[in-house]
Amino acid sequence: MTDETSARTPAPQTRAAPLRAATSAAISDSPPSRPARVTTQARQAGLHPDAVEAIMAANHGDPFAVLGPHEVAPGQWEVRAVLPEARAATVLLGETRIDMERRHPAGFFVGAFAHQGRPDYRLAVEGWDNTERVRRDPYEFGPTLQQLEIQLLRDVGNDAVQRVLGAQAITVGGIDGFRFAVWAPNARRVSIVGDFNDWDGRRHPMRLWQDGGVWELFIPDLPKGGHYKFEIRGPDGSLLPLKADPVAFAAQQPPETASRLNGRPAPRWRDEAWMQSRGKADHRHSPISIYEVHLGSWARVPEEGNRYLTYRELAARLIPYVKEMGFTHIELLPITEHPFDGSWGYQPVSLFAPTSRFGSPDDFAEFVNAAHEAGIGLLLDWVPGHFPLDAHGLGQFDGTHLYEHADPRQGFHQDWGTYIYNFGRTEVAAFLAANARFWLEEYHLDGLRVDAVASMLYLDYSRRAGEWIPNQYGGNENLDAINFLRRTNEATYSHAPGTMTVAEESTSWPGVSHPTYTGGLGFGFKWNMGWMHDTLQFISKDPVHRRYHHHDLTFGLLYAFSENFILPLSHDEVVHGKGSLIGKMPGDRWQKFANLRAYFGFMWGHPGKKLLFMGGEFGQEREWNHNQSLDWHLLEDRFHAGLKDLVRDLNRLYVATPALHARDTEAGGFQWLVADDADNNVIAWARKGRSEGEIAIVVSNFTPIPRHGYRIGVPAPGFYREAINTDAEAYGGGNVGNYGGVEASCDPSHGQSCSLTLSLPPLGTLILVREG
Repeated sequence: MTDETSARTPAPQTRAAPLRAATSAAISDSPPSRPARVTTQARQAGLHPDAVEAIMAANHGDPFAVLGPHEVAPGQWEVRAVLPEARAATVLLGETRIDMERRHPAGFFVGAFAHQGRPDYRLAVEGWDNTERVRRDPYEFGPTLQQLEIQLLRDVGNDAVQRVLGAQAITVGGIDGFRFAVWAPNARRVSIVGDFNDWDGRRHPMRLWQDGGVWELFIPDLPKGGHYKFEIRGPDGSLLPLKADPVAFAAQQPPETASRLNGRPAPRWRDEAWMQSRGKADHRHSPISIYEVHLGSWARVPEEGNRYLTYRELAARLIPYVKEMGFTHIELLPITEHPFDGSWGYQPVSLFAPTSRFGSPDDFAEFVNAAHEAGIGLLLDWVPGHFPLDAHGLGQFDGTHLYEHADPRQGFHQDWGTYIYNFGRTEVAAFLAANARFWLEEYHLDGLRVDAVASMLYLDYSRRAGEWIPNQYGGNENLDAINFLRRTNEATYSHAPGTMTVAEESTSWPGVSHPTYTGGLGFGFKWNMGWMHDTLQFISKDPVHRRYHHHDLTFGLLYAFSENFILPLSHDEVVHGKGSLIGKMPGDRWQKFANLRAYFGFMWGHPGKKLLFMGGEFGQEREWNHNQSLDWHLLEDRFHAGLKDLVRDLNRLYVATPALHARDTEAGGFQWLVADDADNNVIAWARKGRSEGEIAIVVSNFTPIPRHGYRIGVPAPGFYREAINTDAEAYGGGNVGNYGGVEASCDPSHGQSCSLTLSLPPLGTLILVREG
């Protein structure tokens, strides 16, 4: 029997200690004398020439059967290594040096010697520049994974993906290094290539765990910061484009595409108090006002080539701004690493790596620390619905349709030109669910806004007849995606208590934000796209025509409590030729700002949590451009500054007033007062808190005509303080109002026992809070 079978590294069925560990202490304490020369018979029995050729062609399926230490006969050893960069090489056994023989002109070396027990050695490699470097041999180490860990990669909701796969910084037998592991079950061969091995796929081929399709290799003494990819030979024997690590924890800054050696994040957290209180959060009954931000264009540094702000600079500038503006949360457009700026992050490649555009993973963690220290939650826009076709990405990862469906009717998004994940493949679903947990647990983020949920739920999304495949029951529901979303939501709420998931779902799918045990999808909240569409359509009309569109204001209340809604004025409303929010308003300049102020007052008084895209708060005039900073100079104008101050005051009132937030998702917290005055474009309602007497009245007049002596019924007597008047002079308005508040009279009106007689400002909204 040749060495290739008798001395083969044991198949990794169970956990094995590093192969070098059992003998290292004894050898280092007592270096052996110079070994005797290995017999010719032993050398000939040890290695077949075809195996050498396969290794040097990077086409051997089991590199540990050839490389590393092998006992070719009792007490007779060979150490074999691929060293293309070496003009000569030596095996170091303590103080003893054994010259290695070049067995292949491309750099296959063998050192033969006699030794009792498995040797502990190092390789001394003399380069063509006559310098010698001493290093350890990756092929002297045994498996560093367990079969159970491999199995858990199929457990949807488990976090094994980020613990097992990727480049993990670990210590084996007292030796630091990186353990690489990648799922590529159909590959013929996988190698690690990087700047530490001249991107040479012959140098570090990996071992395969047959049951699970995971390739693994521990490389000792690698420092952090290096760049790497996987070189994969597909099932047909062809080399694929070099692939970035799907579980890379850091990546090169685009346009470069390599992964970076970083290890799992281990930041220095300072948010212990925040994390403890987070677990007790009751989001449905709490104020949530979200500032949606694209980090690359919130602000730039024009004097330095229009560069991005770094995560640490954003922590110093963005966080205080959001705090001062009264927002409770920041929602980040996707910051998982993505190659193309123009995708705004929605075509990610490295889902476990915060983009390097703004700094390192530790820098990102400092941004999180700063937010939490300021009392601000962070949501991440998360993209599990599709992924790009970039050659270094997940598409055709091991030469097969591994992450995506093979049939383009299931696996290709026509709208976006991207692949669709195969949610029915347990490893893919587990990969994505683990990634959701990763951001909430490893980086302490407080929630995920899940992008394009509708595209995941429907098999016929944006497809004509014949362009999609029905499910097993003949329907258009994507049963695999439904199951994936439910299990992911269950996992995040179980393992990261106090966080939230938010669905961007634009259809009438039932129970999106209902618990999974009632048949829902299990999200915490859903964007109210219908409200956004209807109300923007209304407010963009000339006031003379609004009487014919009054239903656009009222229709949303028919379903406002069917889900836990967030009212979104997001980035989607200020791109692709849609113009800015202020640009949608009709009338002259004064009227445009008055309309937008009235609309914001209407929104903050309406049931539902709030979301506003950056720039909207001060009336950004041009359409959003991801390559440019917001136009902060506009704040020198009183209308822009006044609008910003209004949003700040709306946020502060919303947070401080339980009637405006405590029952956002409950019908009992809302009562119509005036719903049918279309001729005057007046609408009014009462908001109620969880305690009796907590009442706020919201009244909007969407005509440019002031209305004095307008009577509105209210549910209780008392003084109603005018907490917000969007026509206040401080906000740029005409100052038509009610002198700080109105005492309710005992005159019944609108089915209520009491009433208020108000002066309604033109194109204005009032929010009155009952005192006492």
